[in-house]
Amino acid sequence: MTDPKETLVRYLQVARDALVWKLDGLSDYDARRPLTPTGTNLLGLIKHLASVELGYFGDTFGRPHGIDLPWHADDAELNADMWATPEESREWVLDLYHRAWQHAAGTFDVLDLEARGEVPWWPADRRTVTLHQILVHMVAETHRHAGHADIVRETIDGAAGLRSESTNLPDEGYDWAGYAAQVEAAAGTFR
Repeated sequence: MTDPKETLVRYLQVARDALVWKLDGLSDYDARRPLTPTGTNLLGLIKHLASVELGYFGDTFGRPHGIDLPWHADDAELNADMWATPEESREWVLDLYHRAWQHAAGTFDVLDLEARGEVPWWPADRRTVTLHQILVHMVAETHRHAGHADIVRETIDGAAGLRSESTNLPDEGYDWAGYAAQVEAAAGTFR
């Protein structure tokens, strides 16, 4: 790949796909349950990223998406975008994420990397941005949340890695318990 926009979009899509893959084979409970003290959960990460993409790749560049996001209302509960209510099915959240991808793809098609936009929720001195800047921002944010998803999924059932066809981890049969014991022993020298 030599086109910078194509490269950024590819890295964004790799992280998106990794996040969606983290839901494979999980019950609705496991997809939704909070596994950190701050409530991090898999379906919430995807709902959050769908919302963020719609804002950054839509509103920021004058491309309204027309999708109702009640968790962005002024009177919405704090962190309402970080978890799925019982009424918001897994399929609904995934559909929202895929619609966000489609809307973003439209933005990528019609704007070049130097296209200017405005992020209304950023401080005034940083509000004016380019598509290039927002693509970099979203690649970083999506990969960051994919890392959260890695840890949450591994906590649920031990599944780990980048994607189903290539986990980027040692081959099956690796002695993870032995490795973790070795790391713990090294850390223990600092007790």
